[in-house]
Amino acid sequence: MLEIRALGLDGVLEIVPRKFGDERGFFSETYNAQNLLAHGIRLAFVQDNHSYSAAAGTLRGLHYQLPPRAQAKLVRVVRGRAFDVVVDIRKGSPTFAQWIAVELSAERWNQVLVPAGFAHGFVTLEPETEVQYKVSEHYSAEHDRAIRFDDPQIDIRWPVAVDHLLLSAKDRDAPLLADAGLFETRG
Repeated sequence: MLEIRALGLDGVLEIVPRKFGDERGFFSETYNAQNLLAHGIRLAFVQDNHSYSAAAGTLRGLHYQLPPRAQAKLVRVVRGRAFDVVVDIRKGSPTFAQWIAVELSAERWNQVLVPAGFAHGFVTLEPETEVQYKVSEHYSAEHDRAIRFDDPQIDIRWPVAVDHLLLSAKDRDAPLLADAGLFETRG
């Protein structure tokens, strides 16, 4: 069925679907709502996204959407490798501003589940890396936000030197966590 491993932040999971191979290639169910529900994961995904990064060292993130258009994401690499990062941005959370990382790769066939309330980003570790992800809410420019990838409060240890990163203007100019719109936690 599925291999699921908690990654240390509330609700952030590594998921590895089974892969069946023979001389023709392989088959894998990369998403099955019933299998996730059997593990207590109840999400309805409404959109699939696909990104292609030509060069290693391409950094995308840290991105999220504010409520009421907050997104959960199910992220996987279908070609290449990426260092995938999830940051808790739930104000008042005991793990606020903490991050975890997992290497996602086509070879490992693993995925990461990013709940709403967390920022997400990745840096490619190989050229021609492709990332696909499902989201639980449609894109909304009004609610779309980003946090600086090199925010010292978060202190992510990216595996690529800063002077070798390829960034969009949006990501390079993103605000620090202290200046970003955050999620309020309810007690």
